[in-house]
Amino acid sequence: MVRFAHLADVHLGGWKQKPLQDLNFKAFQKTIEKCIESRLDFVLIAGDLFDSAYPPIEILKETFAEFKKLKESNIPCFIVAGSHDYSVSGKTFLDVLEKAGFCKNVCQLEETSDFILLNPVIHNGVAIYGYPGKKSGLEIPELRRIKLNEAPGLFKIFMLHTTLDKAKGTLPIDAIEADLLTPADYYAMGHLHIDFKYKNFVYPGPVFPNNFQELEDLKFGGFYIVDTSSGNPLSRIDINVKNVLPIKVQMTNALEGTSQIIKELEKYDLDDKIVLLRIYGLLEKGKQSDIKFQQIQEFVDSKNAFFLLKNTHGLNNIDANLDFKIKSGENIEDETIKVYSNENPSEFNKIIPALMNSISVEKQEGETVEGFNNRLLEDAKKVLDF
Repeated sequence: MVRFAHLADVHLGGWKQKPLQDLNFKAFQKTIEKCIESRLDFVLIAGDLFDSAYPPIEILKETFAEFKKLKESNIPCFIVAGSHDYSVSGKTFLDVLEKAGFCKNVCQLEETSDFILLNPVIHNGVAIYGYPGKKSGLEIPELRRIKLNEAPGLFKIFMLHTTLDKAKGTLPIDAIEADLLTPADYYAMGHLHIDFKYKNFVYPGPVFPNNFQELEDLKFGGFYIVDTSSGNPLSRIDINVKNVLPIKVQMTNALEGTSQIIKELEKYDLDDKIVLLRIYGLLEKGKQSDIKFQQIQEFVDSKNAFFLLKNTHGLNNIDANLDFKIKSGENIEDETIKVYSNENPSEFNKIIPALMNSISVEKQEGETVEGFNNRLLEDAKKVLDF
C-alpha cells in the first residue's frame, strides 16, 4: 500500500508575463511543499513540467531548488516527458534533472517490428511504466502498439501524456482508446488541462492555469494524492495562489468603450486579484483602437489589482457585406459557423469551432512575433491533426 502525488502540466516558464510566470512557479512550489508535508512515498509528474524542452536558465535554477527539497525529504520523483518538454532529438532538461539524481524518467522501452515493450521502474512494491507525449499527438499510434512487461504481484502504474478517448469530449482529434491500453492499476494521465476521472484513468489538470481561458474556467490548479489503502483513494488538493476575477463587457460603441469598461470595473473589489477582462460584441460605432486600454490599466492599478489580462477576440465590427442574417450579436461566431455549415456542407465544418478556438489567442506581452506565430501554428496543427 502506497501514498503518492500525481501532478501534470506544470508548464514552468509558459507565461510570458513575469507576474503570472512567478505565480505559476509559486503554485509548483506550494505543490512540492504539500507533498513533503504529506510524507508521501513518491511523486509522479505526467509530462510538461516545463513549457519548453529548453527552458531559460532562471527557470531551471528555481526548479532544481524545489527538486532538491524533495530529495532531501527522501521522496523519489518519477517523470515522463510531455508534448512541450519532449524533444525529437531525445535530449531535454529532464535528462539533466535525472542525472542530478532529482528524478527518474520511467520511459524504459524495447521496440520490435510488431510492438513496443515497456519495462517497469520498480519502487517499494510498485511497478511504474511510462511513455512520453509528443508534438501533434504523434504518440497515439505508438501507444496502440504498447505492451507492458509483466511485474507479477506489484501495483502497476502507467504514466501517459496524451489524449484519452473518454476525456476528449467533442474535440475532433485523435485519441488513444482506453480499452486498447494494457491493463494497469492506475493510469497517471497528463496533457489535457482538465480535472477528469474515468475508472482508474485520472487527469489532475494543471498545477496553475496556463492561459486566459483556463484562468476564466478553472480559477486555480491542483493535483491528486492517491492512497491505495483507502476505499476512496483520490484526494484532490487545490492550489490557489491568487484570486481570479472574470469580468465580461458587451460593447456596441467603442467611442464610449473606455468609460463603459471603467464603470463596470468600479462595481468590483479589484484588490490583489487577477482581473480577466473579456470584451465582446458587434461594434456599431468606432473601432477597437478607440478603446483607451492604457487608461483602463491605470484605473486597475489605482485599485491595487495584481494583474490585468484582457481578451477582445469576441469584439467585432459589423461587416456590411454579410449576406445572411444573424439572430443574436452575443453568439456571432457560433451563428455564423452554423449558417455557413448549413449552406456549405463539409466534413471540415466539424472542426471549425475547435480551429477558431485554437487561434483565438492574443500576442502576449514580451512575446516575439515569431514565437506568437509558432504558438498559433502548433495549436492549429493539433486541431487539424497534422
